[in-house]
Amino acid sequence: MNFDELHGRRSGGGKCKAVLSHGFGTDQDAWSALRPWFDERYDVYSFDLPGCGRGGDKTYDFERYDSLYGYADGLIDLLDQTGIDDCLYVGHSMSAMIGAIASVGRPDLFSRIVMIGASPRYLNEPGYVGGFDATDLDALFDSMAANYQAWAAGFAPLVVGVDDAHAVSEFSRGLFQMRPDIALHTSRTIFTSDVRNAARRVPVPVTLIQTANDVAVPREVGAWLAREMKDATLDIIDASGHLPHLTAPDAVMRILDKHLQGDVP
Repeated sequence: MNFDELHGRRSGGGKCKAVLSHGFGTDQDAWSALRPWFDERYDVYSFDLPGCGRGGDKTYDFERYDSLYGYADGLIDLLDQTGIDDCLYVGHSMSAMIGAIASVGRPDLFSRIVMIGASPRYLNEPGYVGGFDATDLDALFDSMAANYQAWAAGFAPLVVGVDDAHAVSEFSRGLFQMRPDIALHTSRTIFTSDVRNAARRVPVPVTLIQTANDVAVPREVGAWLAREMKDATLDIIDASGHLPHLTAPDAVMRILDKHLQGDVP
């Protein structure tokens, strides 16, 4: 990852650094509603994940990003290149687990991680509820491959989960910006991953945020993370959908106020 190539953006006037990393199907504009909150308190960095945003096809490497560990290596490279250390890392969805993996490898780079809609494994197995069976994922991948545009048009409102035209439009924009083969490859990387061992080893405090009803991440997943991680708190927003930073930003900010107030000098 290269900060400039990923359309890196820096804002805010705080002393402590915060890194905002978006999830699948969006770009860094997904942080627009929360960015003023961070700008008041932090020196804020954001970027577009490889494959996402304007010209995302130029930043994507199919071999490297065949695993979330490849993204984590890229994140570490990006932080080192930009001189970011001891940062607050805020990751939505796939980026939450990217940050988890990176923190295990380089704990010196992170002071705290905020995870929004995080899941270390999406597949169900005996004793673990991930939310999906293998047949569910096969159907999803087949639908993406058959007609990506039609799939994205149906997927966006399902994942947003509430009647919010702006959020659906924003999520749809991000999905349609992705090249279909990259979107399919990325979704396979995400949905077939299992990084529970890395999640258990995260060495810094974690703030978990998820909605009460998320089609992608059942409440059992948040409970698993809160139980298995060394130092984690879980806050459930009384709302629906996988994108609360878009659809319920005030609720997210209240949680951030509660947990991060003591971290900001």
